[in-house]
Amino acid sequence: MPAPNQESIMDDTTGTIFIQGAGRGLGLALVEKVLETRPQIRVIVSARAPADSPGLQQLCAGDHAQRLHTLTLDISQEDSICAARRALDTITNRLELMITCAGLLHNEQGLSPEKKLADVDPANLATSFTVNASGPLLMIKHFHDLLTHGERAVIASLSARVGSIWDNHLGGWYAYRASKAAQNQFTRTAAIELRRKSKTLICVGLHPGTVDTGLSEPFQKRVPDKQLQTPHQAADHLLQVIDNLTPEDSGHLFDWAGNEIQP
Repeated sequence: MPAPNQESIMDDTTGTIFIQGAGRGLGLALVEKVLETRPQIRVIVSARAPADSPGLQQLCAGDHAQRLHTLTLDISQEDSICAARRALDTITNRLELMITCAGLLHNEQGLSPEKKLADVDPANLATSFTVNASGPLLMIKHFHDLLTHGERAVIASLSARVGSIWDNHLGGWYAYRASKAAQNQFTRTAAIELRRKSKTLICVGLHPGTVDTGLSEPFQKRVPDKQLQTPHQAADHLLQVIDNLTPEDSGHLFDWAGNEIQP
């Protein structure tokens, strides 16, 4: 569990953070929370189509416009990730924090959590792995060098408790569980490699809990009372966890309360 009261990488300092998947939901809430509470921080955000996000467009036209930069990035396409990296290079050569918010549980093309083996579909498996596992790994691949500058920095990828093999007591949800388990393994493996480049870089997975977004909406009836968080509540919790991380936490998965989740 991250130690309390560590000095934040973003409090009372200048610096730059990058939030992928900021067009809506928890990603957008993280942007709003950082802009609201950390006035010295420059924020770079990406979405598949920033112009189609009313929330982002409102922020870009508001009081924080001078320190907010938007990029187009489709995490399912490596060419798009590379193009976003080139665009980011025109803004900064250093990051203090990168948060990858991509996550896919269901879509309008028929992908949904499987209840039984008969529901498993190879195309849906591939789609889930592309977004939930390969995407966050490619973000680390193409942006990690901006964070290996020798000072404290954090790479955080939003994951899920259901990716824990140890914690799987209900079964089902094959694609989502397995893709998140793969994401957690990728995070762990990258953390080991990146520690050789910078001992102060922290690479972790974060489980935000159940958040009132489009991803969880079809399944919220199962959530116990008072355990469904608003996006802004979840954003606040996650930023507190990030603030308290130490290099010894690198490679691990933590929930929104800062408790470690076993793989």
